[in-house]
Formats: sequence, structure tokens, C-alpha cells
Amino acid sequence: MKKLTVLLAVLAAFMTFPVNAGAVPANDGIPLSAECAVVINADTNCIIYGKNETKQHAMASTTKIMTALITLESGDLDTPFTADSMALHVEGTSMGLREGDTVTRRALCYGMLLPSGNDAANAAAVNIAGSLSAFAELMNRRAEKIGMTGTHFVNPSGLDADGHYTTAYDMALLAAEALRNEDFRAICGLKSAKVSFGSPVSTRTLRNSNKMLSMYEGCIGVKTGFTDNAGRCLVTAAERNGCTVVAVTLHASDDWNDHKKLLDLGFEHVKPFTVQTEAFSETVAGGTADFVPVSAGENPVLGLTDAEAARLTVTYDMPPFVYAEINQGDIVGYADVKLGDKTLKRVPLRAGESVARAEPVGSEFERIVKKITGALVIEKTGRKTA
Repeated sequence: MKKLTVLLAVLAAFMTFPVNAGAVPANDGIPLSAECAVVINADTNCIIYGKNETKQHAMASTTKIMTALITLESGDLDTPFTADSMALHVEGTSMGLREGDTVTRRALCYGMLLPSGNDAANAAAVNIAGSLSAFAELMNRRAEKIGMTGTHFVNPSGLDADGHYTTAYDMALLAAEALRNEDFRAICGLKSAKVSFGSPVSTRTLRNSNKMLSMYEGCIGVKTGFTDNAGRCLVTAAERNGCTVVAVTLHASDDWNDHKKLLDLGFEHVKPFTVQTEAFSETVAGGTADFVPVSAGENPVLGLTDAEAARLTVTYDMPPFVYAEINQGDIVGYADVKLGDKTLKRVPLRAGESVARAEPVGSEFERIVKKITGALVIEKTGRKTA
């Protein structure tokens, strides 16, 4: 498909904050117990508020967000296998695995995301990569792809170790990425779940250690953590009016209340915006009609701050013409909603009606040349409305 790109400069009616800053000025702090904290817009990954958000710090069991994501992305989730006995020899929290137990990768994800099982994290790592160190390499490669520039993983469980660290902002990026995985999103938001494993296999109830699921309306996850070195660590996400915000605290003595403040602050500034895409008349080659109406049908809604809305652009990826036969609803192009270089949403543009193939008159080449040389140049523009 030949790409036609038209940049749409979108101006917000009211712009409260500088476009190159978060929603809350850096010097306007909120009282938090956390040493490091951040809240971001999950749709854009932009910081709404941060406190030492790029300072490197131990992360405890919030590590398991990455471990679970890689496990879910590895596939083969429901094939039973015997958990490696050496992997189960680990201190700390557990899902209850014992030597000789049969389990699946999916069950291990429940085990690491709900009761924060170190045994589950290690068993998944060895099953997928062959060793804990090899799995840590997978974790670091995945972190690099996400853009976690201040993070380094040494183990899959989050137990204290030299060289095992992250930043509050990196963990927010990780959580936003993990929540785009439907399996991860479904598991981390459960208060409890029945999971089958063991020898013989039996069904157990695993309970989530994340109290925010009950304490904050709209909370959808994601993970708790604690070690003596890291202190209390917490990553949460919540949804409201179609908007999602992610909050992270590292080394916080009052993390539950910290997160209520951070999530509330996020929703003060992230609001739903409808992106208005344009309807077009696309040139048709070889059809019973010369043009076909094209539109998105339903315009996308994104959660944005005013500062983000001021930077929003829309580009259109459309061919110079389309061949008949065309059925109503066929995708003939795309509208890309962007914030800077990042594509937030790729919206299909569909034919509004069907166009049958015309009976051939002359060669197809002659008809196409005539159609192109006589084509009406259509200006394609678009606007966003708040």
C-alpha cells in the first residue's frame, strides 16, 4: 500500500501544562511515604507526577510482572510438566509447589501474580529458559524493548541480589506493557482464583496479596512486593471512564494510601478525548462507481491530559486508488493517532458501501491509466475534538 501521510496539528482548547512536562509541575509535591514514586497515563506512558521516578532502587516481587509477562508470551501455556525440583528450593513466599508436582505455565502465572510465589517464578524460568540466569537474560532483553533504561534483572523472583534494580518509571512502563496482554490483565486483577497443580493434581484456591483491588474503585491490578532491602513496593493500575493510569511506589511505609493519592491525581488530569477522523471518497479502479465512501465508523476515545491533547496528530495511510470489487466494511486504509513519534491507535478506515466490478472496456491498463490521470485530487485532513 502506498502511504499518504497528512499531518494534522491539533490544538487543545485549554492547555494547562507545558507540552514537554507532566500534568503536575515537579515542584508541587504531594505528601507520600515512598522514597520513589510515579503515576503515568497508560495510554501514552507520559508522566503525570513523579518523585525520584528515575532513581534506581530494588524492586522486590514487582519483578514478577516481567516474569509473568514473559511466561505468558512464551506460549504452550496449558501443557502439563513436572516442576524442576531445584527451582523450588527458594526462600520467601510460595504458591505451594512441592517436588514432583505437575503444573502448567498458566498455573504458574497465577501462582506468581496472586500469592507472589517465588517457587512459581523459578519454576517458570527454568521451564522456559533452562536456568535462572538464562531467563534473566530474557528479562533484560524484554526490558530493553519496552524502554526500561534504568533496570537490570538478575533473577525472576525479586529476591534481593546485587545488580537487581529498577526505577519507578520503568516499572510503570512495564505494567502498562503487561496490561496490554489479555491473559496478564485478567490474572492480576483477580482477588482469588482456583488453580490446579500438584501430585496428584488437585484444585487449590490462591489469594491475591494486592489489597488495592478491594480498597480502590476501578483498580485492575497489578503487583505487590517486599524484601528487607527493597522495603514495601507496589505497582497498581486503575480504570475510569475509559482511561487507565498506573502508579508505582518503591520503599514506601504507607503504600496503600500513597497509591490512593497517586491514582486520584492521575484521574484529575487524564480525561477521555474523542479523536475525530475524516470521511473520504476514495477513487475506485475497475468498478461500477468511480468513488467509494470511506470512514472509521466509530472514532477512537483515548485518555489524555490537556498537555498531551495539544500534541496529538493524525496521519492517514491510504492507497491512491482501490480495485473493485469492494464489499461494504472492507478495510481500505488506516488513520494513525500519534503523540510525537508514538502511535497510540491505528484505526481501520472501511468502505461505506459495496462497489461491483465493471464489465471490462478496453485493456485494464488503459482503464487504470485513464482513471489515475483524470483523478480528482482529494485533500485528506482530520481534526480531533475533546
